[in-house]
Amino acid sequence: MTLFDELKRRRVFRAIVGYGIVAFALLQVVEPITHGFHLPDETLTITVVALGFGFPVVVVLLAWAFDVTASGIERAPSASASRLARLRLAFMLIGIGLIAAAPGLTWYFFVHQARRAAQSAGATTPSIAVLPFADLSPSKDQEYFSDGIAEEILNALNHVEGLHVAGRTSAFSFKGKNEDLRTIGERLKVGAVLEGSVRKEGSRVRITTQLISTADGYHLWSETFDRELTGIFAVQDEIARAVVEALKVKLLPGKKADAQQHRAANLEVYRQYLLGRQFFERNSEDGFRRAVEAYQKALAVDSTYAPAWAGLAVAAFSLGDVFGGTSAAISEAHRRAVEAADRAVALGPDLAEAYDSRATIRYYVAWDWTGAQADLERALALSPGDAANRKDYAEVLATLGRLRGAIAEDRKAVEMDPLSGRIWNSLGRFYNGSSQPDLARGALERALEIIPGSFSSPYHLATSYLVDRQPEAALAALQRYRVEGPVWELGIAMVEHDLGHREKSQQLLDAAIGKYGHVSAFQIAEVYAWRGEQDRAFKWLERAYAQRDGGVTLVKYSPLLRSLRGDPRYPAFLRKLNLPPD
Repeated sequence: MTLFDELKRRRVFRAIVGYGIVAFALLQVVEPITHGFHLPDETLTITVVALGFGFPVVVVLLAWAFDVTASGIERAPSASASRLARLRLAFMLIGIGLIAAAPGLTWYFFVHQARRAAQSAGATTPSIAVLPFADLSPSKDQEYFSDGIAEEILNALNHVEGLHVAGRTSAFSFKGKNEDLRTIGERLKVGAVLEGSVRKEGSRVRITTQLISTADGYHLWSETFDRELTGIFAVQDEIARAVVEALKVKLLPGKKADAQQHRAANLEVYRQYLLGRQFFERNSEDGFRRAVEAYQKALAVDSTYAPAWAGLAVAAFSLGDVFGGTSAAISEAHRRAVEAADRAVALGPDLAEAYDSRATIRYYVAWDWTGAQADLERALALSPGDAANRKDYAEVLATLGRLRGAIAEDRKAVEMDPLSGRIWNSLGRFYNGSSQPDLARGALERALEIIPGSFSSPYHLATSYLVDRQPEAALAALQRYRVEGPVWELGIAMVEHDLGHREKSQQLLDAAIGKYGHVSAFQIAEVYAWRGEQDRAFKWLERAYAQRDGGVTLVKYSPLLRSLRGDPRYPAFLRKLNLPPD
């Protein structure tokens, strides 16, 4: 018997090929899971080592020494061979093993390590987080002046090319918390933190700033400014410019910040604007309502303040589109949102926030994908470090069916603003749409950790379990994050269907239609599509189109609509929306 015959008889070749395919596939799965769940970098290395040790066990012990027969695993009978032949056979097995392992080793040590090297190079990019300044005034009445100083510095640094600046939402989430700076650096992925304090006595104010390395806690720079408070915003501008100039020297020598600021002429206007932003981030009905009220208060004092118009447009749309009581109320909210967005751009032609706001309204209300994309590209050109702009750009890409690009943009946004629940929520939706439910769950759980009252994250989290055929887990997720409203109730209706409770599912759906049919037509279509009722699903998609339901922006990537994609009515619906075919 030749050596080749002996290897073939013992099925060694089949074991090598099978092991190589399984090992390579396992590595492709482990890598995104490692990144998605923020596991230690050593996880992938341990997996490679384990697969390396497993190779000789499979090939030599199992394939060579044993046979799998109908009666079980038996020791393979040995063919007669000389000692020299056996030695040659051993060397041959080692050679075959090295050849079989070559693709995996090449991928790990060249492709994967090259990626890590590129990531390490990116990690050396100068980075900073601007924390809210502490109010040390005796009367504790300078909180919004303190926030304003930090906001001015952050906005100016956002325009410094080559500098990574943590997003406002993430940085300001540490307000009032005595967190260790090393922990803050790890959570925000920055190398330095700027913190400061404001102390006002009479007409004078003392502002202290300090730049600290998050790696070792050493002070890199500090400065104290004593000023007369003759003009509060003039002082903010002056100090912001001085701090930015000093930080350029420390972090990015030779770079220049050139950002035109849109300032309120009145402290109350600015205070209400900041409140509006804070309320909007809650991503809930109460948050949207209070944001609208705050922006309206700001504009009642200064109707020319462009940032407040931009904020009002998006907040009014969100409140009406999701929680509008009647069709007339939704239409009115859409009209106000369009007017406010146009007003923001007219008053702030060089304000990135204005273009982002108008893009959102063009996207959700007018379904003007080209116009929305153009506005967002303008916003990113004006403020490349703004995570919210990048997240909204990702939404447009996803609607057009470019999910891979949308995920890449959202991951950049998460790096800029890792504590923004809204960004994590959209990333979770995109992972759901690209058939990555495990990664979707990681992102959506993160969103709910940051914003427990988010109205849509529980629905998308439940979806990730439904597509994985885990209705019990979907139900547990919805019960854990109970948020009364249309999407939560419709999520329960889908779960009950998958649990086999068809009658209960229909009762819940009928009740939801009675309460929310005018505002959640798209989600109702999703429920029908998921249950396999295509005619009713298309009926409700048409209603969503007629109602200008913002949910139709998900039509190309919602996993709940996959059963409709082979129906000729589906491409016809895409054409009505002026969306490209799948």
